[in-house]
Order: sequence, then structure tokens, then C-alpha cells
Amino acid sequence: MDLNLKATELRLGLPGSDEPAEQLQSSSSHVKNNKRSCSEIDGSCQKQESGAPAQKAQVVGWPPVRSYRKNVMEQQKKPESDGSGFVKVSMDGAPYLRKIDLKLYKNYFDLLKALENLFKCTIGVYSEREGYNGSEYAPTYEDKDGDWMLVGDVPWDMFITSCKRLRIMKGSEAKGLGCL
Repeated sequence: MDLNLKATELRLGLPGSDEPAEQLQSSSSHVKNNKRSCSEIDGSCQKQESGAPAQKAQVVGWPPVRSYRKNVMEQQKKPESDGSGFVKVSMDGAPYLRKIDLKLYKNYFDLLKALENLFKCTIGVYSEREGYNGSEYAPTYEDKDGDWMLVGDVPWDMFITSCKRLRIMKGSEAKGLGCL
């Protein structure tokens, strides 16, 4: 009984080649090309002059890119100065947060009035010597470095670019931040 064991034989060679691995290594200068050219497959493509098969165009949308990667790439393309100035605002004792756009305000006075109307509280006026002394609440902000500072400690333009979030603290808790 003649069994065709060659078809199921396991070898260390390249797929599609009948030569064992030792013969392939000895004849490494001779490369065997088992791929069909485009003209052999459908007859419509023309073979390149070098004899190599025509390269296939990359399929659109391949490889798949996850949506969060697309969003990250889009954010990297946008300049940071064009971004909006939205920051979260929290108040001690209030069970909710608000989000405001700092670019809508021209100075600290306008911002503090808006915060007073938003949270229905009295903040007072900032002075370099006394901070928000005499006020029940003191507005603070976290800058890009993660430091908490009193609102009004730095010039307005610097505040707009460095503010990550706002917190309206009770005046007694804000004593270590400024002149309080």
C-alpha cells in the first residue's frame, strides 16, 4: 500500500517549497518567487518592467485605529491657544460642580461677580495685603503645576493660561494659601 506521506510531512522549510531547510540555506543566493503577478491573476494589471509583481494599494481604514487614538491625534494637531478656557468650579458645602469659560471674563472683578451669582454667596474684594480677609469664602485655583493659590495672586493673563480648576473654599481653610 503506497501512502502519500510527503503531503503531511513536517519540514523546516519555507511554505510552498519542496526543498528541505538545509538545501535552502546552501542556495540562499537563489531566491524562489512563488507569488503570481497581477496579470496572471485577472489579466487586467500589467507586469512591472523589473519583473516584480505590482504593489497593492493600502486598503482605506486599515489597520483599524481606535477612536480614542483619533481624538488624541486631533488634539495634538490643534494649537493650545485656540482651546476654550473652560474650568470646573467647586464650592465647599455645595453638592454640585459648575463649569465656566474663563475667556468670557475680562478681569478678576467680573469673574468674582459671576461666581457670587452662580453660587449665591459673598466673596468680597481681593487685596494684596489682606487677601480675602473678612469674607466667608475665598476663591482659590489650581495651576498647571498642581499648586493651589488664591485667585488674584498673579496677573489676569497668567491666571487664564495656568488655571486648571477653581475652588471656593471657606475662609478658615484658605489661611495657608495667602495673607488670610
